[in-house]
Amino acid sequence: MAPPKNQDKPRLRVVSETSPGELSVRPIQRPTGLVEEVYTRVRAEIMSLAIPPDTRVTIESLARRLGVSQTPVREALSMLEAKGLVTKQQFIGYCTAPILNRLQFEEIHEIRLLLEPHAAAQAAVRMTGEQIEGLQRLLQRMAPEGGDQTRSSYDRFAEQDSEFHERIAMATGNMLIADSLARMHIHLHIFRLCFKSRIASDAHDEHAGLVAAIAARDGAGAESAMRAHILKSRERFVQFAQP
Repeated sequence: MAPPKNQDKPRLRVVSETSPGELSVRPIQRPTGLVEEVYTRVRAEIMSLAIPPDTRVTIESLARRLGVSQTPVREALSMLEAKGLVTKQQFIGYCTAPILNRLQFEEIHEIRLLLEPHAAAQAAVRMTGEQIEGLQRLLQRMAPEGGDQTRSSYDRFAEQDSEFHERIAMATGNMLIADSLARMHIHLHIFRLCFKSRIASDAHDEHAGLVAAIAARDGAGAESAMRAHILKSRERFVQFAQP
């Protein structure tokens, strides 16, 4: 028998997320910049070898030591993996990257000498005026401050050095060159070999000559300046590479 037409049917209550009196569904916001702060702290410890090379790094221990939850630590380690400073291994987790050995060091400089002088020559021709101005501003930010350089300023210079060379490689318009150099994370690994305050000031002077040649649209001069810079970089660091 059909139910009476006037019989009420049960109704589902629909609650709007913005209904007054209801519990808030807005996510809890974590402090702005927390991931970046964790990343900067761990990165500095890796670059200074306070966290030794080729060492297991656990999310739990870092979170406990830094007094944060595991989420920002996990995100920071993912960022460090993208920089090549840590690797993620199955069944082990994250490990700090090993220090370059002598063979790897020599191979990296061989590749640099093949690619980067050509990139500098191309940059002198292809960089726009705006790109050159950006490179000059970066060079100014890299200028060593008065007094002895600290670990943190040395680490910052290594990051800027990587960006400096990346901008020149990108200016070639050849993404194979740019990607090949970027994937090796050359500059961060080389700067991990040792901490010497004089290194940054010497490299900055060499960068200045290179930028001057690029700004003058002097392809041959830029190529020569980059080759000299790479050879001098090799001289500065070769003694610190592992056997």
